[in-house]
Amino acid sequence: MKTLINILLKKQWIIWSGLLLLILFLLLNKDLISMLLDGDVEGIRSYLNKNMEFALFFLFIVMLIQNSFTVFPLILVITINITLFGFINGFLWSWLTSVVASVIVYYSVRYIFQEFIMEKFNPKLIKKIDENGFTYVFQARIFPFVPTSIINILAGLSTIRLFPYLLATSIGNLLYFFVLALIPAGILSAEWDEYMIWVIIIAAVALYYLIKLARNKKRKAVTLDKDNMD
Repeated sequence: MKTLINILLKKQWIIWSGLLLLILFLLLNKDLISMLLDGDVEGIRSYLNKNMEFALFFLFIVMLIQNSFTVFPLILVITINITLFGFINGFLWSWLTSVVASVIVYYSVRYIFQEFIMEKFNPKLIKKIDENGFTYVFQARIFPFVPTSIINILAGLSTIRLFPYLLATSIGNLLYFFVLALIPAGILSAEWDEYMIWVIIIAAVALYYLIKLARNKKRKAVTLDKDNMD
């Protein structure tokens, strides 16, 4: 009983400390947050361009918030990164911070917040992740209709292990973020953005299933060879 109480007290300490630090961060950077909410990319670039180390940290925190609550549009965060760091570095920083942030949320939900939010989500959704794991997370990552934060929370509530979750998130975000990064880079025109995004997403899904089909055939062939040897 004492152990359980100590765990709960420890969780409450972590929760309140995290919330206080987040509120303090938002208050200290309220001008930047206001510009983010307004979508003022040029204003943010001018503000952060003076201190690139702080820019890296600030945009990581923004990505962490986006992965927790989906307050800021993902395309806005990627656009700011590319504006500040260039296409390659901006894309890679967006992708890297998204993966790290998703793991932080995943662990936070699983080991700290699970008892508080489990009842707020449909058990059927959690069961789908339990049954499909990698496939469910990967598909959710590359489709734009599912909020990033919801994927992270559902994964934390499910029984999916870290490695398949991390792998699906890394590959899915790499593909989806690359497509989004092409928009602020000017590679996709305004008229073809949506069309090209869907073409690439469909191609990515088709490639995934082709690879999965090939792996299943290979496994069946290995099983048949073992049976014949026996």
